[in-house]
Amino acid sequence: MPWAAYSPAIFCCEGVTMTAILNLAFALLAGLLMTRIFSRWHLPDVTAFLVTGVLIGPFVLGRLGIPGLGFSSYDQVEALSMISDVAMGFIAFSIGNEFRLSQLKKTGKQAMVIGVLQALAALAFVDIALVVFHFMRPDVLSVPAAITLGAIATATAPATTLMVVRQYKAKGELTDLLLPIVALDDAVGLIAFAVSFGIARAMDSAQFSLASILLSPLIEIVGSLLLGAIAGFVLTKLETMFRSNSNRLSLSIAFIFMMVGLSAVEFTVAGTECGFSPLLVCMMLGTVFCNICPLSDDLMERADKWSTPMLAVFFVVSGANLRLSVFTQGVLVLIGIVYIIARSAGKYCGARWSAKAVGCDHTVQKYLGIMLLPQEGVALGMCVSAQALGADGELIRNIILFSVLVYELVGPVATKESLKAAGAITEKPKEVLERRERKLAEAEPKELLERRKERANKK
Repeated sequence: MPWAAYSPAIFCCEGVTMTAILNLAFALLAGLLMTRIFSRWHLPDVTAFLVTGVLIGPFVLGRLGIPGLGFSSYDQVEALSMISDVAMGFIAFSIGNEFRLSQLKKTGKQAMVIGVLQALAALAFVDIALVVFHFMRPDVLSVPAAITLGAIATATAPATTLMVVRQYKAKGELTDLLLPIVALDDAVGLIAFAVSFGIARAMDSAQFSLASILLSPLIEIVGSLLLGAIAGFVLTKLETMFRSNSNRLSLSIAFIFMMVGLSAVEFTVAGTECGFSPLLVCMMLGTVFCNICPLSDDLMERADKWSTPMLAVFFVVSGANLRLSVFTQGVLVLIGIVYIIARSAGKYCGARWSAKAVGCDHTVQKYLGIMLLPQEGVALGMCVSAQALGADGELIRNIILFSVLVYELVGPVATKESLKAAGAITEKPKEVLERRERKLAEAEPKELLERRKERANKK
């Protein structure tokens, strides 16, 4: 049967699916091509992916409305949210690898102290700055909104940090501390947000519920860690049933998918809505797995390679989801600037002071806080809960969208430069850099090589 006989039916009946697949392919292709352009300016791939997302998003290329060539609406962006969720699961699973007992014996205490104190410092700095702003402009920013934003300020973007570290193969004391701290950030952020948001809701409704403030985050954290630990134990036992590394890898990937899916389950305890944190679940899955499975090193490395294109799509989609319209609101931009300055100061000062207190190297003290600035997925997830504050919730969402736009474009570059300045990134040997050029030259026709030599001699 000719294509014309059935193609219209496919596009009519499965138009949404077809468009989503084409958008997925275009997002990945455009992002990869953009990295080649950005490499000329020595910018991280993360930045290239995010900028690509903005360019193919609803505010730029998407305006053309061509199916499969950019996102024409935010509904199309949301259609790929599952991939983003799975990508975050892989990120958390990889970060779990940083919690090996052998490594924790060296940096566990330092990471714990710094992880908690830098988050609390960010919360305090933002709370103070925005409460002061409230007294200056009470008609614009309420106290409940201010303290909720302070709690969201604790969250850091693990995906951004991890991808920059991977891209440049950064190693050293700084990275040994960085990844566990980023992982702990999620747990601290959940507790801080639950308490602050509970107080904000109480102030907003004149009601105070101790259960909603303490019970929900406690169940979420404990439940997530327990689910991840059980899954990690089961995964390790099942891995022994397979001899092929390919089958073992498939099993690991299946468990990550499973944990992301189960994390969406919500339940009620004592009248309080509770759920699981996909980041904590997958992180605990990776932690237990890497500590009790003798083959975890090889499998973790294989899983990281498998997840690379997924992470690329994740960042492109994240860029497409950024609302450029927030720049048109003057007051919102002003609050956003205050939030960014206060949060940056809190992260930097908190990390520097706590790193000094636990005896970290001066290099760690100087650069660690800068690499904790990126903010994305976890913060946006908190914004969903903040919608319960009504008009304040919408204000919070727009402020965080503005800050995410700034942080995600500046953060990867800042992280890269900090790692470089700290000596965690080493330049590739000249021989390695020239290897690709030699292979390409060997594959070229002799006539073309002779022409190149002639042009080079003329110059």
